[in-house]
Amino acid sequence: MTHTIPPPAPLDDRPKSRKPDWLKVKVPQGERFNWIRGQARGLKLHTVCEEARCPNIGECWQGGTATFMLMGDTCTRGCRFCSVKTLRRPPPPDPDEPAHIAETIARMKLDYVVLTTVNRDDLPDQGAAHLARTITLARQASPGLLVEMLAPDFQGRMEDLETLIDAAPDVLAHNVETVERLTGKVRDPRAGYRQSLDVLEHIKRVRPDMKTKSSLMLGLGETREEVLQAMKDLRTAGVDFLTLGQYLQPDRKKLPVEEFITPEEFRRLEEEGRNMGFLYVASGPLVRSSYRAAEYYISRYLKTQDQPPPPSPPSPLSRKR
Repeated sequence: MTHTIPPPAPLDDRPKSRKPDWLKVKVPQGERFNWIRGQARGLKLHTVCEEARCPNIGECWQGGTATFMLMGDTCTRGCRFCSVKTLRRPPPPDPDEPAHIAETIARMKLDYVVLTTVNRDDLPDQGAAHLARTITLARQASPGLLVEMLAPDFQGRMEDLETLIDAAPDVLAHNVETVERLTGKVRDPRAGYRQSLDVLEHIKRVRPDMKTKSSLMLGLGETREEVLQAMKDLRTAGVDFLTLGQYLQPDRKKLPVEEFITPEEFRRLEEEGRNMGFLYVASGPLVRSSYRAAEYYISRYLKTQDQPPPPSPPSPLSRKR
């Protein structure tokens, strides 16, 4: 008797695994949430919380925190994990955006802010001067403000990266996103695993005292050994802070989730990371690259560098920024 094996279903028609209970979150609501959304939209600002469809937007906005995305809401790259819009030549960045960001941060009375950005490969300096100006104006408007900047790879052009380094953010982050084997499948062809490591290494080469950070998404088909190798590569590059979180498919056109990683496995990876020497590891199903527990720890660390570092608390299972 002959059995015919059916061909694999198209990507959008594959059965979707049901999300486990630990990934369920509340619907965004609350006065503070609505105020922050109104502030951002009124000044035509973009938050990565909305653009990347973060599952923890309600909790973080209600708590008075947000991650701002600079240079518009359209990226020049087409990574297969990201819901942000993409065009070869998006509209030019708003020259007033740095001032508007600084004004909003001051109104929110933040002492720690995360700034991220779309990729702008179409611009002569890939937007480096715009990002640096935003950091400068934000600090002028909010003395004592700590700034974390999640930077692009600048296509490996280190002179553009150095423009951002010269703006002296307190933490300069760049995400490798996934393990080396899956980089070509997950990220835009202009990105690269080794290129990202070079960016992180260059930051430390130019400014050894600058704190660096990176992030990995899990559940895309990587093995545990590959995750551990990526973590080792990041430590070799001098990365200080690491976040590990579950990849969630933002829409049906993006890569499907291959596996839901258990909270227990995230805890084991967090312990492995601490043993490798990271100053802090935030590891959990709903952890994202900008993550409130990590920012709280980093803020305390930066403010007490002349003293023994504060203890690194266990990462909550379902918290993020």
